[in-house]
Amino acid sequence: MLLRQFITFSGVGVVAAVAHYGVLILLVEMGGLSPVIATLWGFIAGAIVSYLLNRRFTFRSDRPHRSAVPRFLAVTAGGFVLNGCAMWLLNEQWGVPYLIAQVIATAVVLFWNFTANRLWTFGAIPGAPR
Repeated sequence: MLLRQFITFSGVGVVAAVAHYGVLILLVEMGGLSPVIATLWGFIAGAIVSYLLNRRFTFRSDRPHRSAVPRFLAVTAGGFVLNGCAMWLLNEQWGVPYLIAQVIATAVVLFWNFTANRLWTFGAIPGAPR
């Protein structure tokens, strides 16, 4: 089950990454924003896609939205900070091209998000039938 969830989570992540990277590239190339600021806007777009698809397909959660959304937002806030810090370090401090830096940041955030969402956001409600 863990491997199936991780594979599904990664597939959902590809869809969310298309939203994230699309916003990132648009804001950098056409909007003139710095990659660090643009990636944070892209992260928000990807997070919306991620919540909707992971809740339904990856974790098949029956946790009510009123319980899952605040948890998801807390986990996402951690990923948001990780992503921003990684981009700042890689792109602004070390001069790594922004798309390469984003790929590295995405890999770091992937493991954080999967683990925290699996165990906490969409985990089974104690005492609830499965």
